[in-house]
Amino acid sequence: MLFAVAKSYSADLPGKDTVLYKNKNAPVRARVEDLLKRMTLKEKVQQLENRAAGKTDEIDRIFKGESFGCTHEMSMDAQNCADMYQQLQSYMLQKTRLGIPLLTAVEGIEGILQNNCTIFPHELAQGSTFNPELIKKMTIAAGEEAHVIGIHQILSPVLDLARELRWGRVEETFGEDPFLAAQMGTAFVSGYQSFNITCTPKHFVAHGSPAGGLNCANVSGGERDMRSLYLYPFSKVIANTNPLGIMSCYSSYDGVAVSGSRYYMTDILRGELGFKGYVYSDWGSVERLQSFHHAVDSREEAAIQSLKAGVDLDVDGAYETLEKSVETGRLDIKFIDEAVRRVLTVKFELGLFDNPYGDPSKVKKVVRSAGHVALSKEVADESAILLKNDNHILPLDLAKYKSIAVVGPNADQTVFGDYAWTGHDTKEGTTLLQGLKEVIGGKVQLKYAHGCDWWSQDKSGIAEAAKMAEESDLTIVAIGTRSTFLGRSPHNSTAGEGFDLSSLELPGSQQDLLKAIKATGKPFIVVFIAGKPLAMPWVKENANAVLAQWYGGERQGRTLADILTGAVNPSGRLNVSFPRSTGNSPSYYNHFATDRNEPFDSPGSPEQPRGHYIFDRPDPLWDFGYGLSYTTFKYTGCKLADSILTGKGIIKIDVDVQNTGNTDGKEVVQVYVHDKVSSVATPVQQLKAFKKQLIKKGQTATVHLEIPVSDLGLYNERMKYVVEPGEFELQIGSAADDIHITKIVTVK
Repeated sequence: MLFAVAKSYSADLPGKDTVLYKNKNAPVRARVEDLLKRMTLKEKVQQLENRAAGKTDEIDRIFKGESFGCTHEMSMDAQNCADMYQQLQSYMLQKTRLGIPLLTAVEGIEGILQNNCTIFPHELAQGSTFNPELIKKMTIAAGEEAHVIGIHQILSPVLDLARELRWGRVEETFGEDPFLAAQMGTAFVSGYQSFNITCTPKHFVAHGSPAGGLNCANVSGGERDMRSLYLYPFSKVIANTNPLGIMSCYSSYDGVAVSGSRYYMTDILRGELGFKGYVYSDWGSVERLQSFHHAVDSREEAAIQSLKAGVDLDVDGAYETLEKSVETGRLDIKFIDEAVRRVLTVKFELGLFDNPYGDPSKVKKVVRSAGHVALSKEVADESAILLKNDNHILPLDLAKYKSIAVVGPNADQTVFGDYAWTGHDTKEGTTLLQGLKEVIGGKVQLKYAHGCDWWSQDKSGIAEAAKMAEESDLTIVAIGTRSTFLGRSPHNSTAGEGFDLSSLELPGSQQDLLKAIKATGKPFIVVFIAGKPLAMPWVKENANAVLAQWYGGERQGRTLADILTGAVNPSGRLNVSFPRSTGNSPSYYNHFATDRNEPFDSPGSPEQPRGHYIFDRPDPLWDFGYGLSYTTFKYTGCKLADSILTGKGIIKIDVDVQNTGNTDGKEVVQVYVHDKVSSVATPVQQLKAFKKQLIKKGQTATVHLEIPVSDLGLYNERMKYVVEPGEFELQIGSAADDIHITKIVTVK
C-alpha cells in the first residue's frame, strides 16, 4: 500500500521533554493518541470541520489562531494559491496552540481547479479512452501541479455510474459500466498518489441513478443492485489503491439517507470494503438529513446522526453544533474521538506534521507546462469517438474542397464541463474553428456562422448558416450541450451538476439547424461536443459522418481538427450507450434478458406500429464499446489457456487481431461474460476485460487478457457472493453488439 502505518521505531526515541506526536520516527498510532489526549473538546470538533481559506492577508482574520480538519480554495490562480497555502501552513504550525496542519482540498476531476492549471478532458472523456495507463499519466501530471501548489486532497474521482442519462452529472462519470469505472478509477487514483496526495472517490454510494434524473433524488434499488453495481467500483478502487478519503453522497438509497446511515458508512464501507481512511461529507450532505430528507428534526440531530454513521468531517458547518451536544450529554465523546483519530491519522500518514508545504517557486515551471498541455491533447485524441463515416468521407481529402462552412453553437466556443476553473464565456483553450484554422487555414476557405445557440428556441441565425452551407462544398456542424462549474456562475447550462434534463432530445433549435443544413443538399459532418449522449436518430440517419467528443480539455478543438483531417486516427469507444429517444432510457448494455429482447419482440415504427416499443426499437442507437477507426481490424483467432477452471483460477485469453487497413490504428479488444444458467438473473453480458492495442497496418498483434474466475460471481438469493458452477460464455469483440468470437469456459 502507498500509505503504510509504521509498526515500530527504534531511532530518535523522544526524550522526557520531547512531545511524542511531533517525533516523526514514532508510530502513527502513537502520535495520534498522544495528540488526541492533549486536545480540548473544541479543538477536536474543529478537526471535524472545514474552514474555507481566503487571501494571504486574511489568514489571521479567518482562522483566529485555530486549526481545522480541512480547508479549500477554488478561486485563486495557481501561484497565488501556492503562496497562500505556504503561509497558511506556517501559520498552523507556528501560530496555533498544538501546531496541527490543514488538509488542503480541491476538485481535480479534469485537472486542478485553480485558475491557470492544465485543463484535461472531463472524466467521461477519460473513460472513453479505454486506456487506464494513459489516465494514470494524466493524474500524475495533475498531481505534480497539485503538489507544488501545496494541495493534499483531490475531491475526485466520481465512481457513480451513468445509467440515468437525464442526470446532469453524467459527464463526471467514467461511463455506465462498473468494471470500466473500477479500472479507470484505479488508474486515476494511482496517478495522484504518486505524490503525498489522497484522492476522495465519490459519491458513496449509488448517487448516480436518481429518480427522474434529478440530482439528489432518491435512488431506487435493492441490495443486489447495490452490491453488484454501485459498490463494485468503490470496492475495487479501495482494494487496489487504499485511498485515505471517501466522499459521502447527499442522496438516499431505497429511502435511506446514506450520509446518516451507519449501515452504509461504517458496516459496509469500513467493515466489508476495508476502507481505512476518513469520510468527507459532500457539501450539505449532513445538514440535508434535516432540511431535505426530514430524517431528523434539527440541525443538531443531523450532525449527531451523521457522526455516528461514520461521516468524519462535515464541509458545510453542521458539525459546529457537536461541542454543545457533548456538553449537554446528547452525544458521547467517544464518537468525536473516533472521527478525530481518523482525520489525524490521514494527516500523519500524508506526512503533513513533518512537511505540509508545496513548492511555490516551481509553480510557473510545472503548472500548465508544455508537456502537460500536450498530454491533455493526447487524452483528447484517444477519447473522441467516430460514430459514423459514410463512404469514408473522413478523413477529409482537402483537395476536394475549396470552401468549408463551420457552423453551430459549439463551433467557436470552448466547453470544458463542470469542475473546470473556467467560466461559461471563457476564451481559454482551442475551439473547433480555431483548430481547423490551425490545420487547414490557407488550404481551404473556412466560413463561420453561429446558426443558433445551444439552449433556446431562437431560430433567427439559421437562415444565414444554411446560406453559408449552400455556398460551401462541405459543412461541419458542431452541436451538443454546455456546462460550467457550479461555482463560476453557470449560464443557460444544459448539462452538469444541478442541470438535469427532462428530455434527451437536442436542446434548443439545434435540430432545426441540422435540418436546414441537410436541405441544402450539400454533405455535412456533425461534431457532437457534449457531456452526455442525447437521442439523435435523425443525425445518425442523415449526417454523412458523426464525431463525438465528451468535453476534451483545452486542446479539444485541435484534436477534433486533427481527426477530421486524418492526422489522428480516432480510437475512442463509447463508455455510455446512446438512446434512440428519451423513452428508450435506460439504454445501458448490461441489462437482464427479460428487459429488452424477448422472443416475441417485433419492434414497431412510425409507419407500422407493433410492440416493444410501438413506434421504435428498444435497443440503443449506438451501443457500449462502439467506435470506428480509419483502419479495419480482423479477429483471426483466440486461445484459452484452460477451458475448465476452479473458483480460484484465472481465465487467460490470447486474441489475435490483424490490422487489415492502410493506417496504423488502436483497437480496443473487449471481453464480455454471460452466465448461461444462474440462480438469480444476471445481465446478458458484462464487461470483464479490455485492452487498447496499437497495431501497425498489415500486422497482427496477440492481445493477452485475464479474468479471475472470482469475477464471475453473483449475489445469490440469500445475498451471498458465490461463483456458481457451470458454463460461462466469453464474448470477444469490438463492442457490446459487435462480437467476433465466442468461447465457453466451465467452472467446476
